[in-house]
Amino acid sequence: MIDVTDENFEQQVVEKSHEVPVIIDLWAPWCEPCKTLGPLLEKVIDAQAGKVIGVKINVDDNPGVSQAFQVQSIPMVVAFKDGQAVDGFMGAQGEPMLEDFVRRLLPSEEESQIDLLVAAGDEASLRAALELETDHAEAVLALAELLVLDDRVEEGLSLLQRIPESSESRRIAATARTSDSSGQSDEVDAELGLLLTQVKVDDVARQRFVDLLEVMSPDDPRTTEWRRKLSTALF
Repeated sequence: MIDVTDENFEQQVVEKSHEVPVIIDLWAPWCEPCKTLGPLLEKVIDAQAGKVIGVKINVDDNPGVSQAFQVQSIPMVVAFKDGQAVDGFMGAQGEPMLEDFVRRLLPSEEESQIDLLVAAGDEASLRAALELETDHAEAVLALAELLVLDDRVEEGLSLLQRIPESSESRRIAATARTSDSSGQSDEVDAELGLLLTQVKVDDVARQRFVDLLEVMSPDDPRTTEWRRKLSTALF
C-alpha cells in the first residue's frame, strides 16, 4: 500500500486505474478501526499479485481528497477503475467481505480474453476481440488504424463510428482523410495556405484544413502557427 497525497492523486489513482483497479484506504492515525482494517485490506490486495493495487490517504493531511470524497466517517474505502470511482464502503470489515469486494473489481474471463487479443495486435486478433465486445474502444482504435494504414480507409472510418469521438479517433480519421497527402512539409504548407482562404465559407475546405493539422506533429511549431491562423480566419 503506497501513500498518496492531494498532489499525486491524479497520477497515482485516476491515471493508474486505467491500467489496473486501484483501491483507496482513507484513514487517519487517530482512527482505531483504521488500524484494524488497513492490514487486512493490504493482505487481501497482496494476494491478488498485482491484479489490483492499494493506496493509503491520510485524510488529515490531504483535505483536497477528503473534500472530493465528502469524507464524514473513516475508515472509508473507494475503488477506482478506468478513471472513475466504481465501488466503496465505510467502516471496518472482515476478511471474507474484503475478498469479495476485491474480487468484484477483477476482470471477467471474457475481459481478460479481450485484453490478450488486443495485446496481440494483429488483424485477426483484433477482429476476434470485437466479436466479443463490438464497441471495445482500444480494439476499435487499433483495428481502425491498421485498416487505414493498409489503405482500407472506408472500412476504418466506418469502424470508428462504434465509439465516442476522442483525440485518438480524430487523429486516425484525419489520417484516413488525408491519405492522398504526400506529407512533405512544403506541400502541406502550400495546401494549408490555399485552404486558409476558403475555410470561413467552405465546410469541405475547413475539414481538410483541420485534418491536416491533426496529422501534423504537436511538437511541430508550424502546427501552433497554423491553428492560430485558422482561428483568425474564422473569427
